[in-house]
Amino acid sequence: MQYDFNAIEAKWQRYWAENETFKASESKEKEKFYVLDMFPYPSGAGLHVGHPLGYIASDIYARYKRHKGFNVLHPQGYDSFGLPAEQYAIQTGQHPAVTTATNIKRYREQLDKIGFSFDWSREVRTSDPSYYKWTQWIFIQLFNSWYDIENDKAAPIETLTALFEKDGNAKVRAISDEDTAVFSAAQWATFSDTQKQAVLLKYRLTYLAESEVNWCPELGTVLANDEIVNGVSERGGHPVIRKKMTQWSMRISAYAQRLLNGLNGVDWPQPLKDSQTNWIGRSEGASVTFEVPFGDRGIEVFTTRPDTIFGVSFMTLAPEHELVSKITTPEQKAEVDAYVERTAKRSERERMADVKTISGAFTGAYALHPFTKEPIPIWIGDYVLAGYGTGAVMSVPCGDQRDYDFAKHFNIPIPNIFEGVDISDEAFSDKEKTVIANSDFLNGLPYKKAVKRAIFELEQLGQGQGKVNYRLRDAVFSRQRYWGEPFPVYYVDGMPQMIAAEQLPITLPDVEKYLPTETGEPPLGNATHWAWDTIKNEVVANTAIDHKTVFPLELNTMPGWAGSSQYFNRYMDPKNEHEIFSQEAIAYWQDVDLYIGGSEHATGHLLYARFWQKFMFDRGWVPKDEFAKKLINQGMITGTSAFVYREGDTGRILSKGLIAGKNVVPIHADVALVNSSDELDVDGFKQWLPDYTDAEFVLEDGKYIVGREVEKMSKSKYNVVNPDEICEQYGADSLRLYEMFLGPLEQSKPWNTAGITGVHGFLKKLWKLYFDTNGSKVSNVQPSPESLKTLHKTIKKVEDDIANFSFNTSVSTFMICVNELTAQKCTSRAVLEPLAILVSPYAPHIAEELWEQMGNSGSIAKVAFPVFEPKHLVESSKEYPISFNGKMRFKMELPADMDKQAIEAAVMAHEKTQEQLQGRTPKKVIVVPGKIVNIVG
Repeated sequence: MQYDFNAIEAKWQRYWAENETFKASESKEKEKFYVLDMFPYPSGAGLHVGHPLGYIASDIYARYKRHKGFNVLHPQGYDSFGLPAEQYAIQTGQHPAVTTATNIKRYREQLDKIGFSFDWSREVRTSDPSYYKWTQWIFIQLFNSWYDIENDKAAPIETLTALFEKDGNAKVRAISDEDTAVFSAAQWATFSDTQKQAVLLKYRLTYLAESEVNWCPELGTVLANDEIVNGVSERGGHPVIRKKMTQWSMRISAYAQRLLNGLNGVDWPQPLKDSQTNWIGRSEGASVTFEVPFGDRGIEVFTTRPDTIFGVSFMTLAPEHELVSKITTPEQKAEVDAYVERTAKRSERERMADVKTISGAFTGAYALHPFTKEPIPIWIGDYVLAGYGTGAVMSVPCGDQRDYDFAKHFNIPIPNIFEGVDISDEAFSDKEKTVIANSDFLNGLPYKKAVKRAIFELEQLGQGQGKVNYRLRDAVFSRQRYWGEPFPVYYVDGMPQMIAAEQLPITLPDVEKYLPTETGEPPLGNATHWAWDTIKNEVVANTAIDHKTVFPLELNTMPGWAGSSQYFNRYMDPKNEHEIFSQEAIAYWQDVDLYIGGSEHATGHLLYARFWQKFMFDRGWVPKDEFAKKLINQGMITGTSAFVYREGDTGRILSKGLIAGKNVVPIHADVALVNSSDELDVDGFKQWLPDYTDAEFVLEDGKYIVGREVEKMSKSKYNVVNPDEICEQYGADSLRLYEMFLGPLEQSKPWNTAGITGVHGFLKKLWKLYFDTNGSKVSNVQPSPESLKTLHKTIKKVEDDIANFSFNTSVSTFMICVNELTAQKCTSRAVLEPLAILVSPYAPHIAEELWEQMGNSGSIAKVAFPVFEPKHLVESSKEYPISFNGKMRFKMELPADMDKQAIEAAVMAHEKTQEQLQGRTPKKVIVVPGKIVNIVG
């Protein structure tokens, strides 16, 4: 009976789908276990073999937990909004919904072919109105909430207005905009409705504000920092500039400390925790105000070293700082304006990374030193960021290398007190005493006391106070795109109004163009039916807008991370039309037990998802304030790229062995055109790249040998391997085993298709344990002790490996097990049935077939995992080497529990011992139980 893997895999994939084998329910009889993969984006390119790595690992664990009796939730869906589909729509005119649906269909086919145990009944798509209805609902809840510092949690906005009505806002401890004015209850009562709404916007957890954003004119949208690479857009490589725009923002900064604290309670990779810790960026110091003589308010800076305030020799503002235009003198205006314009073309990330370039401009204005009242020149420089701290720094050349370099470059005088002072990066480390002490109240004080004293003196002057600062900025939540969640917002007198929850979802309208309008409005500005009728409670034609009962709707859409910030909770009850999830469902599933995904999502997704979860916890909708107990970052499967080499002078294409000392340009070749011996199909290459049809290929021994290099697997590098082809040629079980066999889950490892033949050969050998040409070999004979030993050491090793996510060593263990059982000629059902279950999480298709062929009914996926019995690993006998005068002559098998006297008696009675002694009496018999017997003649 042959191992027909294609037929077997198709059969069991149909069976799982028809019988909904992996469908989960809120079964109270079983303990729950929730396994989740990070949301995939369904691109047009489909999956390559690098994509399923994390899915295979999570699937093994999910299947194992089912075998162990858990009620497993293992859902899957699609993060289907996003810029790529929109860009494709712009290029082709196809609606993003059409291309997205096509891509999802392709993804689903590929995922099914690999045999994942997903509960497809819970599939969600972020672009489905029935899903983004609840994203809109959460947005409304954030809008209707504020952060109560007193109770350290979010609260309904109604509780804030009640405080305003009673006492005004002077005593309210809340997170709000820094420019929030103080008012009394009496004043609040006199405010118009519009004024009250404007005040409340300064407290809401999602709010409108003018902010610096990364604007990509070519794409017509705002980009997040992680969507920019080397100063250009990741998608398309277009220039990005800094620009001020009125945007929706999320007040994630209110949760900064809780986001830090929460990292202590989750089992996540330390590098990922470090990324979030650095992104949040907590620091303790002082807020200091430097007065500007002709300004209406001073310049606020945050410093962790207020004790160095007497070392300040100039101030530097971010070019985008709001005061720059107000304080710049007429003489300096042209220079400052030109510098601000140049800086706008550099992204924040580029400016942060550039430590070598020194650039800036003098504003012509001066600030006053808080203590000495000496004038301090105010400069602007792009090494100061508007989005970090206050957008202004007090520059101390002795304490900061960039301040020192800036001062030297622009010939800014450095006070004489710096003569002989070390200006290295270590100058202001935690030394016994302060480096700079130019005042009576700081002289001689140790560092920590000097900091406290400086803060005290600043507070006495009313020009500073102690402060904890966070690098984390509020998250811009608007995108000037079409293909994203619409905001459930309309505008009355310029103030945002929320559409009632019962009217959701507000669905995307059709538009003729997916680009911004000619007047610069977002793509939704092209919609002709995009106004809200407050009487009919429906979207109507723009022509009906009268600003009385019909009002304009928000034209921006939500960013990509909106849909992925609560999807894990929606999976718990995805078909619920009346609430985001039932309390019964959330009470049962609680949170994610195992989350697997890439480390590149450390901040862009995970930080925002944690923020939303904590908000939902505050408002009582979820039982946990962290959504995932354990997280694993899988490594990357890299591709082995192939290169041909074009000679620069002649244009000839030289084989790899002929390029030494030559001026050549490496060109990527499609790996599909290269065989396992690195030989290129030259004719195929010429057809693939017609530019080289007439090129001369210089061969080695009649062959063109390509160069090889391990790189990220990418369509642009032509080194991707299609999993469909692997499944067709070797089977999904071979693919699953091979991806695990490549190395530890968390590490990157190169793909080599030739290596898959090893695991495919193992599966054939496993099959032969159960079948021969006549059919099944499985019998009901009693298993031998050796076979039971092999089985149970395998059970123990596989359980230990799964617990430690060491899936690669499990595959090795299976290979050893099958080799041993084959050598033992094992046919016993008592061994082979448990072995099929052991293999099932890794190679489920062959395991299902073996299970059925042994006469069992139902899916093996629901059978209990074999129980390890230590007794089968206990040795009942021991093989002793029997030596004479130190030379081993033969071996004896003796009971393991035999004592020294019995061992000696048995050895002396053996006929081979008598042959060796030939009647002589030995001088001594040395017995080491469990080790050796040595007879000394």
